[in-house]
Amino acid sequence: MLKTITRTAAALAATALLAGAAQAQTAGRVYENGSVWRISQIEVKPGMFDEYLAYLNGQWRASNEAGMKAGDILSYKILAVDSARDKEPDLILMIEYKNMAVFDASQSDIDKRTAALWGTTQKAAQSAISRENMRVQRGSTLVRELKFQK
Repeated sequence: MLKTITRTAAALAATALLAGAAQAQTAGRVYENGSVWRISQIEVKPGMFDEYLAYLNGQWRASNEAGMKAGDILSYKILAVDSARDKEPDLILMIEYKNMAVFDASQSDIDKRTAALWGTTQKAAQSAISRENMRVQRGSTLVRELKFQK
């Protein structure tokens, strides 16, 4: 008798779990994929804030404007962090891309864009090295926006 009750209880529990899983699977999707954001956390080195912002206003901005002209970038922003502590970011850089396909460019296309902005890939590499004198990148995240369907 105890075996029968145990088996019945186990069968009821399994049925309830399967019914819950089936319910979850039948729920309609209420969102669509939106744009993709690269969010970078930057700690500016002491005394380098104005110099780093000058870089952002120059090459970083030009790169993003070129991406907007090409239709790959939708927007970009710089956010200042209030009361950042030591080893925490002072700035948040946000670049909004139209979709993930933007990141599937061939290396040849990337090299062409780099040369158009920097002159050569070597100059771009040298600029990346010089940026390290101004800041430390504390993290970078690639995220996709989800938009509720209407």
